[in-house]
Amino acid sequence: MPVGGDGRERPGPVDAPVPVRGDGPERPGPVRPAGAAVHRSPCGGPHAAVDAQAVAARVQVLRRRLEASGAPPDLRIVAVTKGFGADAVAAALGAGIVDVGENYPSELFDKARSSFAVVPRWHFLGAIQRRHVRRIAPLVALWHSVCRVQEGEAIAACVPDAEVLVQVELTGRSGRRGVEPSAVGPLLDGLRRCGVVPVGLMTLGVAGDRALTDQVFRATADLARRVGVAQVSMGMSDDVELAVAAGATIVRVGRALFGERPPKFPREAVPPQ
Repeated sequence: MPVGGDGRERPGPVDAPVPVRGDGPERPGPVRPAGAAVHRSPCGGPHAAVDAQAVAARVQVLRRRLEASGAPPDLRIVAVTKGFGADAVAAALGAGIVDVGENYPSELFDKARSSFAVVPRWHFLGAIQRRHVRRIAPLVALWHSVCRVQEGEAIAACVPDAEVLVQVELTGRSGRRGVEPSAVGPLLDGLRRCGVVPVGLMTLGVAGDRALTDQVFRATADLARRVGVAQVSMGMSDDVELAVAAGATIVRVGRALFGERPPKFPREAVPPQ
């Protein structure tokens, strides 16, 4: 046990137990080795050091979940490292996942400056603001959340022929980002004209409502077929099985690999989106 400057013993950090919900599978706690230090994220918030062995084990659990759900062999897993450090990226790469997703431009840019044994394939998942595009555009392999032609124009100005996904919103609920089904075809045409390559659609499920999430996922996959795009990005830690059954080609997973995210960023430290 550590000893303070006054000679008294001080308790060291204690790993959190894995919480279990009564109505479902275990929910992972933070993935960090005993005694791991807490660092600062590039955006100013704290993040816990990641245990690469624990992440590797969780990747295997996730792959078994996906296989049991009938996932195709070419299903792409995007490891979402938002709020974690570059060691989370390294752990995902070491476990065989090369696709890494970030929501904040500052985090993506700072993590991309780290040295990794394998070069990550970066995905940008957050809302796109044109003033941030130039900084990260050369790094991003796939943009998941395009909702306007102007966003495509900003991307094309930096990287012509960049691949993008159109974010769709099919619940009809207010306050959710995304394009209505009737606007998807015209937006795809506009994006092609401005110089990017729309390769698919992206959507989000509805927290706590698996029935509606299932409807949204199936409708999104059907819409992708009707408008003639191949990629469908949907499904996260709690609903990947529904997404795979509906026809997802890309899933975005964070908590199931790395545990609960560290405390939220201080309000003034969150990069504008």
